[in-house]
Amino acid sequence: MVTVIIPALNKQRTIAQVVRFCLAEPFVNEVIVVDDQSNDKTRKRTIVAGANVIISEKRGKGFSMKEEILSASNEILVFLDADIYPYPDDSIKKLIKPLLKKKYDFVKSSFARNAGKITELVAKPLLNIFYPELSSFQQPLSGMIASRKSFLAKIDFFHDYGVDIGILIDMFSMQTCIKEVNLGYVKNKSKPWQVLGKMSGEVAIAVVKKATNYNIINMKKYLENGTTF
Repeated sequence: MVTVIIPALNKQRTIAQVVRFCLAEPFVNEVIVVDDQSNDKTRKRTIVAGANVIISEKRGKGFSMKEEILSASNEILVFLDADIYPYPDDSIKKLIKPLLKKKYDFVKSSFARNAGKITELVAKPLLNIFYPELSSFQQPLSGMIASRKSFLAKIDFFHDYGVDIGILIDMFSMQTCIKEVNLGYVKNKSKPWQVLGKMSGEVAIAVVKKATNYNIINMKKYLENGTTF
């Protein structure tokens, strides 16, 4: 059986529909929503829709994800975004199929939409430099993923917009077998420019920090020599 995990902050408009979509799948017997201290009706609508709710102790997607992983009762975990609806009907099936066949350990989604500005201008160029093996992923920032609890529990999550690319890099560095699957058309609301600037910085920091932690680059050497990259 499968646990679907949904981090949510002020998603009262879509959260109930997303929960019902998950519960409609016969192999999903647990849906957990971690409410990231919302100040709208997210929590109430989640409960009415039939999901379990955990209130995050700290704000930040990474904190929420870690709490959800520890609370999940199943080994196979799927993460979905709370603000996307409708999802393509077979989204969850596509995400877990490679895991059920035991050919892969981590599944990352892509979807029929042009990659966003941060992906093309920040994420992919940095992956090309530090992790060229991952540069072929169409949407490395996608938060719709599936994996095994035993792998996800080992990850040190970023708590900002760098969390999703950080997970991808960690899974690669742990030498897991990674698969990217296309879910079809997914409508995702564009972020305003002021938010994109913040997201870009956090994604860049995540890639560089991971590259430093895994000894891909020596930041101390770069800083001492005044080298740019």
